[in-house]
Amino acid sequence: MAVVVATGRLLLIRRAVPEGGLLWALPGGSVEAGETARQAAVREALEETGLRVEAVADLGERVHPGTGRRIVYVACRVLAGEARPASPREVAEVAWVTLREVVQYVPRGLFPPVQAYLEQTWTIGPDG
Repeated sequence: MAVVVATGRLLLIRRAVPEGGLLWALPGGSVEAGETARQAAVREALEETGLRVEAVADLGERVHPGTGRRIVYVACRVLAGEARPASPREVAEVAWVTLREVVQYVPRGLFPPVQAYLEQTWTIGPDG
């Protein structure tokens, strides 16, 4: 999963078809043969949101409690582009959310290492 942060906000996508009860999620998908988790995060961010990103840190991995899928979380920074639903059959909407807004989109909360990364990365301002 690509943990894409820019200007104090986290990029989330609304899946066209919910997976395991999840509607909003981080951009991501399967790692293809011969690809690393970092490469997959970069590719999926581009395919799903139209953003060119660079992987900057591995944040951890787990079996997602809602989907049962193995997820690897990769921190990414934006290199170019504007976020949009680049793959309409997969992504219905994109949103840049503040740390305080995350719970409105992801009621179960974020994976603790992702949450910790965001808290370290962001300086919470009046809307943060």
